[in-house]
Amino acid sequence: MWYILEGRYGSDIDAKRAAARPAHLARLESLMEEGRLLAAGPIPAIDAEDPGPAGFLGSLIVAEFADQASAEAWLAQDPYQEQGVYSELSVRPFRKVLP
Repeated sequence: MWYILEGRYGSDIDAKRAAARPAHLARLESLMEEGRLLAAGPIPAIDAEDPGPAGFLGSLIVAEFADQASAEAWLAQDPYQEQGVYSELSVRPFRKVLP
């Protein structure tokens, strides 16, 4: 089943996020190579492709997992979580209809 994984960023995380980003992206690339990644990216704090100093609020991932517990375990082991970038995590089921 598909799941929406969302991590909300804490405050003063720029250095932590930059340090953890390569490993975070590598995990997402693995999901993509396995055909289990529908979408992933940061959530801008303002309505802009590049939010500049406003930054980002968090990250959103839509990926396929065997069950919700597997999705939660995967997100809990994300480098952003391990490095303290995320202040809040959520995992919800998602039913893909289109495309």
